[in-house]
Amino acid sequence: MVAMQWTPDATIKNAFWIGGGQWAGKTTVAGILAERHGLVHYYYDFHAARAHDDRRVAAAVRQGGSFQATDWEKVWIGPTPDQMASDVLASFRQGFEWVLDDLRGIGTAHPVIAEGWGLRPELVAAVTDPARMVVLAPTDEWRRHQVAHLPRAGKISHRVSDPELAGRNRFARDRLVTADAVAGAHELGIRVIEIDGTRPARAIADDLADHFRLGTQP
Repeated sequence: MVAMQWTPDATIKNAFWIGGGQWAGKTTVAGILAERHGLVHYYYDFHAARAHDDRRVAAAVRQGGSFQATDWEKVWIGPTPDQMASDVLASFRQGFEWVLDDLRGIGTAHPVIAEGWGLRPELVAAVTDPARMVVLAPTDEWRRHQVAHLPRAGKISHRVSDPELAGRNRFARDRLVTADAVAGAHELGIRVIEIDGTRPARAIADDLADHFRLGTQP
């Protein structure tokens, strides 16, 4: 991998992006590519659950609101999956501005590989070449397999009155969010790779390396 001249905007423009559904292997694949090709791995979920959440609270306070602990019953039990998906997608638009701030602050001459379900095709395409993005979309069958065999893939970590209903709502919400990413990718000419559990992560990484023209594995 040839190093580039670093500028804040170049970090964004020259990044590679992996979006798509939850539990599609985005983090694993990005880690493989980072190790193979000397990329800097930007882990969206880590930032979204920490610094971005703090920014969200601070923004609400600045606008005259006050901090209130999240009512997880209203998150997982009250709304329909359609409402849940709509709320999540709206949060991604705000969060993406913070992603761009994060990337501008990464002072490296090496390209960044950014991955996460909040990196939506229409948002990424607005700041760089859509060819620099790939969407990974898990099939329903693969997600059901994960829920059945990998407890953390289906578990709701928050205390709610009906964990089984919450889990079903989450599954339906995630299906809708994934479908939205796939539809957006098709509209923008962004490559979509279906993940059904039949191919190892390294094979998926090979596909992305070829797509991004990262060169041969050292």
